[in-house]
Amino acid sequence: MDGFTVWFTGLPSSGKSTLALGLERAIAARGRRVVRLDGDEVRQRLSKGLGFSKEDRDENIRRIGFVAGIATRCGGVAIVSAISPYRSVRDECRAEVRRFVEVFVDCPLDECIRRDVKGLYKKAIAGEIKNFTGVSDPYEPPLNPEVTVKTADGTPEKGVDRILETLTTLGYL
Repeated sequence: MDGFTVWFTGLPSSGKSTLALGLERAIAARGRRVVRLDGDEVRQRLSKGLGFSKEDRDENIRRIGFVAGIATRCGGVAIVSAISPYRSVRDECRAEVRRFVEVFVDCPLDECIRRDVKGLYKKAIAGEIKNFTGVSDPYEPPLNPEVTVKTADGTPEKGVDRILETLTTLGYL
């Protein structure tokens, strides 16, 4: 079986990790080998030492894309959940990986702020965190994602079902 990458992008606290975990479980239950690359975990291990400048964010996303590409070429399924705020670097990853499904996790900023259990938005709004996506740093939504999931309007299960339907339609599952 050919591999593929599902790339979740969206604002902090929009629901990327929740959807990615649900998708990982659903695809693994179908007997596929899956690796989930969570942005927070990658920052602690693969990208330790990188900051939050545009250059460092771009490098972080390129590293994630490189690993996702390896998994895809080896026939695995890579599930990436990373803010990945800049469209141009996501497009670089799409070109490198090729079998790439972009999922825009669309959630209004006020809902993301309400969901923020870490209190990062509060700190960013107070000026305590610089270059925070959605507050003091831009987020560039995808222009043509394969799937858009509006997480304020439905359950994570419905979002995962919608992604699975798209993967089936594309012939990846």
